[in-house]
Amino acid sequence: MDARGDLQSILPLIPVVLRGGALFWPPAAQEQMKALALGPDVSRVTSGDVLADALHDLRIALSLPALPARAAEGYALFFDDLLSRAHARDWFSDVLPRLARLLLRLPALLQDHYAAATAALGLRLLGAQESGVVLVGQELSAALLACALFCLFPTAGRGEARLPAINFDTLFAALTYNSRPSQEHKVRCLAHYFERVTASTPTGFVSFERKVLPLQPDSGGITYPDIDAWMKSSVPLCPFRVISSGLIEDEEQEALEVDFANKYLGGGALSRGCVQEEIRFMINPELIVGMLFMASMEDNEAIEIVGAERFSQYMGYGSSFRFVGDYLDTKPVDALGRRKTRIVAIDALDCPTKLHYETSGLLREADKAFCGFLDQSKHLFYVKPFQNSDTKDNCPSVSSDDCIGVSTGNWGCGAFGGNPEIKSMIQWLAASQAHRPFVNYYTFEDASLKRLEEVIQWILHHRWTVGELWHMVVEYSSHLLKGETHEGFLTWLLPKDSVDTDADYMCE
Repeated sequence: MDARGDLQSILPLIPVVLRGGALFWPPAAQEQMKALALGPDVSRVTSGDVLADALHDLRIALSLPALPARAAEGYALFFDDLLSRAHARDWFSDVLPRLARLLLRLPALLQDHYAAATAALGLRLLGAQESGVVLVGQELSAALLACALFCLFPTAGRGEARLPAINFDTLFAALTYNSRPSQEHKVRCLAHYFERVTASTPTGFVSFERKVLPLQPDSGGITYPDIDAWMKSSVPLCPFRVISSGLIEDEEQEALEVDFANKYLGGGALSRGCVQEEIRFMINPELIVGMLFMASMEDNEAIEIVGAERFSQYMGYGSSFRFVGDYLDTKPVDALGRRKTRIVAIDALDCPTKLHYETSGLLREADKAFCGFLDQSKHLFYVKPFQNSDTKDNCPSVSSDDCIGVSTGNWGCGAFGGNPEIKSMIQWLAASQAHRPFVNYYTFEDASLKRLEEVIQWILHHRWTVGELWHMVVEYSSHLLKGETHEGFLTWLLPKDSVDTDADYMCE
């Protein structure tokens, strides 16, 4: 094992040590975990306050800094005040000892992982411009998340490696000052996850893929498209369904579900964030595992995660977010043992102002979405994706089982300040160019998209290509920047007499 490059890259990021070809917990930490595993009669951990002291001692045994005082207060607040006494009692008598036993198995789980996984799939650091896939069992994922709950991951060097924070200390600390109820309910989602996985160990797998569109041509593959490539594309636009209500995570069709991501995977999931990405990471906590080893995304990168199980039901959004109970994920599994839930993280331009309408900004967003939507494993099919094609089939030479569409919505249009009208078109262009068979677009009842269905049908009626729609998005943006129009894109695009001249196309 000592010679494995994948293991060597992850060792500085995990709390176990490699010695003599085997992985171990440091002895002092192992003894403390054994006490926790025997339950409160031995560990004396019967409250959140004492739990915080135990986590502090574990960190010291691992030569980590002391648990921050705010985090200690947060653990005490959650387990002693926010949970009912009966619920907290169950945690300390049952859940916590089971988690400690899971942590004690972490070295063995890692060794089994590396024994079974090739170097191409092994747990490792995936840095910038480093495409690759990591395949992790759900039991190993649970053990890694238990490490995060106990705040046992080393923090030194993560910033330099452009990795997000992975320990839960900030999440708990945020409970103690200016906290909204939504913060408590984020923690409740994660507590529920740990209750589920300690009661019944999941046996599937989750894959994490770093997708990179090369900036320079390489061996016949696909490269980062330029403006001319988009303008000349003759690929037909795929079917586009407008859905005014509902949620992406409740998508019934098999689709690539878009995570409106921060460039740091997970965004504010482990701090104060509580919008689309953060909520998804709370209800599908195995997504958090990717935060351990996925460096921040650059403009030509995306992250696709397949197989993350959903454990929680919720209601609300932002400050109104609430955990409302258990969720049984009934998604089927694929040949690798992964649930057929495909989530792609793509980060939009942050507060782009005018850049959003400049050609460079439009190109960046189109290429970012294209990177996320493209299946590079079928690159031979896409060798010339921007050249002319006579086929009308959006998924030629690929079996129907592989024809997975895109489920998305107003990407980058909340805190990041994007324009929903433009972003809907850009994602349609990218999905079509990636030969996805459909787009299901959730508008979340955004008022600016009230004419979206009308515009989609008008464009499809006229059989526009990707290049033609791209041209119109660029032309509109140019007019807007010059002050030559103040209309929204959807209104600007439709001919003023479209209702009269094309009255019948909606019924065709």
